[in-house]
Amino acid sequence: MMSVNLSPIIAGTMNWGVWLANFNTTQMIQLMHECIGYGITTFDHADIYGGYTTEADFGRAFAESGIPRETIQLISKCGIQHTLGDRENKVKHYDYSKDYIIWSAENSLKFLRTDHLDILLLHRPSPLMQPDEIAEAVEKLKREGKIKEFGVSNFTSSQTDLIRSRTEVFCNQIEFSATHFEPMLDGSLDQMQVNGIKPLAWSPIGSVFKAETERSERLKLLLLELVEKYEATADVILLAWIMQHPAGIIPVTGSTNTDRLKQQMKATQLQLDLEDWFAIWTESMGTKVP
Repeated sequence: MMSVNLSPIIAGTMNWGVWLANFNTTQMIQLMHECIGYGITTFDHADIYGGYTTEADFGRAFAESGIPRETIQLISKCGIQHTLGDRENKVKHYDYSKDYIIWSAENSLKFLRTDHLDILLLHRPSPLMQPDEIAEAVEKLKREGKIKEFGVSNFTSSQTDLIRSRTEVFCNQIEFSATHFEPMLDGSLDQMQVNGIKPLAWSPIGSVFKAETERSERLKLLLLELVEKYEATADVILLAWIMQHPAGIIPVTGSTNTDRLKQQMKATQLQLDLEDWFAIWTESMGTKVP
């Protein structure tokens, strides 16, 4: 049983700030309330979003929103040391020293105007990460009530197992979609199911509408049929496709459009017919299943 209950779809905040939408405080408050009204109560952050500015922008909005902290879940990620913002880094790198993890988590708490994170993730794996040092930082943050759970992001199965050998891993946020389905073939999702690790999926719609490729054209043609059959948008069908995997994947949607977010929640109620599920995979591969 999960000690942190996440919403069935997670709102990714990467595009809320200066990297794309550039929402002001009032707009962020409105979007938070809209999300919660649709049943999206989990908000996914990373310290680096907006060049280390989006957490603070979200935090200001949250402080003024009147939303009770216990009604939402906050996720953040740490570890990427970029040359962006006010960081005096000469080269992009990763820092998973005990002191940096703790400092970064405490910074996120300050910026988000909260006393705890529901989940803290290591953003990307580093070849120099010391699992004992990571575990020390995680256990200290847990003891002090600053994080409820700990997880990883973009980690392979073996990298996750390395960290798991020292401290509990609650989830792994990976790229997964109908156009990026390798995790269900390379053992990643199997490993998560075996070990009770919750998979979160970023870019869950994939590249269907981003790239003009033979793959995307095949999928668009199929989706035209499925949209009519299921009376649902293409977004909903693609989200339902990943949510139908037995690993219990939770999509992290990057949309900032309230109408689209409302539609996407319909994926939680949609069960694709078995052959339709395999048809999407087939068109993505461009060949029959083995």
